[in-house]
Amino acid sequence: MAFTRHVGKHGDRKVAVVFREVPGEPHMCLVVYTELLGIQVHDPLIKCIESDIGQQSESLADALSRTYTLNGAPILGTLHAEGKLKKVNTDLIVMTPAPNTKIKLSELNKILDEMKLGEDAVKRLADIDKSRGMQDPIAVVANKMRGNKKAPAPIIAEAGEGALGNAQLAKQTLDQSVKMEAEGQGLIAEAKRLRAEAMRLHPTVAKAPRVEAKKVSVVEASAARVRKIRSKVAA
Repeated sequence: MAFTRHVGKHGDRKVAVVFREVPGEPHMCLVVYTELLGIQVHDPLIKCIESDIGQQSESLADALSRTYTLNGAPILGTLHAEGKLKKVNTDLIVMTPAPNTKIKLSELNKILDEMKLGEDAVKRLADIDKSRGMQDPIAVVANKMRGNKKAPAPIIAEAGEGALGNAQLAKQTLDQSVKMEAEGQGLIAEAKRLRAEAMRLHPTVAKAPRVEAKKVSVVEASAARVRKIRSKVAA
């Protein structure tokens, strides 16, 4: 069903609603009684209402300001100059966009205002969502510098800890010491195995004691480093 905007009735009289609301008086509107218009204004006004421009205009006044009478005068200015615009309470105007459709202009204005507010709210939410998706310029530069690779999560200091996260650093250091200690034990076991292998191959190797001393010194150095790390953590 096709609907026609801007048309209604004031009692039994047909009207075209030129302004849905009077500035400062939202309960009042400005209408023109179409049956009282001369042909010079009536026909162009009706064509304007039925045109795409008229139907797409939120206010009929916007379309009438760009439409002319048969005499070539702006319709809106002519209606005003001839006193054809009448101020009426919106409760008394019944809009008739279709033969079987009726709604008070006051109710229609409320619906249209709520729709407009809803559209503004949707737009604001969309703008907010869009701004949330914006990347921090510093982060963008950092990503480019590291080839867009994801950086490891930074160490966050626990409550009561220093800015460097002493608990996390201590744990990392302790883990490192345990790893080194395990490696040291592995070196000792490997040294024993190699010494046994050397003795099996050639028991009289003259440099065996010197090699053994060198191996032991490496292990001892590793053990000393572990003890040093542990002492720092304990402190």
